[in-house]
Amino acid sequence: MSGVEKLMGERISTEKGAFLPESRRFKDEFSLNGWRLVRDLDGCELGPRIFEAGRNLYRLVVRPQTLWLLFLCLGAVVACASAQTESTLPTVGTILARMAQARSENQARFRPYTVTRDYKLFGKEEHNAKSQVIADVVFVPPDLKTYTIQQTNGAGLGERIVRRMLASEAEIAKDDTSTDISPRNYDFRVIREEDVSGQRCYVLELRPLRKDKNLLRGNIWVDANSYLLRRTEGELAKTPSWWVRDVRFALIYSDVGGMWLQTALSATATVRILGPFTMVSRDVNYKISELIAAGSSGGF
Repeated sequence: MSGVEKLMGERISTEKGAFLPESRRFKDEFSLNGWRLVRDLDGCELGPRIFEAGRNLYRLVVRPQTLWLLFLCLGAVVACASAQTESTLPTVGTILARMAQARSENQARFRPYTVTRDYKLFGKEEHNAKSQVIADVVFVPPDLKTYTIQQTNGAGLGERIVRRMLASEAEIAKDDTSTDISPRNYDFRVIREEDVSGQRCYVLELRPLRKDKNLLRGNIWVDANSYLLRRTEGELAKTPSWWVRDVRFALIYSDVGGMWLQTALSATATVRILGPFTMVSRDVNYKISELIAAGSSGGF
């Protein structure tokens, strides 16, 4: 007996009017989900069912109660497979430990560099920059950052915002223990896996432990191979001032001469009276020691 016959029951004649094992004849037939259901002369629909697969007819001997058991078993198998897929994700503790190690190794590779950044400020017109600022940022390991504004075009508001951003960046560089992405500042929850620029990442939810204008509430994308950050998105845990609200950030990280750095930023906010604004920054050129490195193509 074939595998199909073992599963579906005994094979019977394909000729209409032939005797069934129960000595019943079938009188009509109709399509059911790609099979052909055949009713006997008594019109019995709850008894044994006859189905056609290709040229062969088979009698389905499974009773309704058994069908329910089969569906329940199938559901259990699917749930088990889903649980096994989820269990392949590392625990939060494992990811955080490897992130800390990767960050320490990355900091050990830091070398002095100068980066040229292009800042653009947009208002309601998303494709027409209200202001453009070019700035040079100098970093000397382990914690010294300085900046110089090289060029400004358009509204002066753009330069004022950039100066504040760079001043805050230089201050945080001196001691980032109160702002770094670690258990001292955040609770974490593993959400899912996701690809970023073709790289598999673990997506973790960030929940700040306190209201601080330098902390984020959002998600991070951690490279599943290197355990370095590839992307950070979220909103400020605390509004910086009464004038500014709904501040959201998206940060992009890339390799620059062997160092893993933040290379692009997009920030949106609503300024009271003035309306919505978007600030976009992109690293366009690096000078590392005596080498020149082009800025990462990763951006917005």
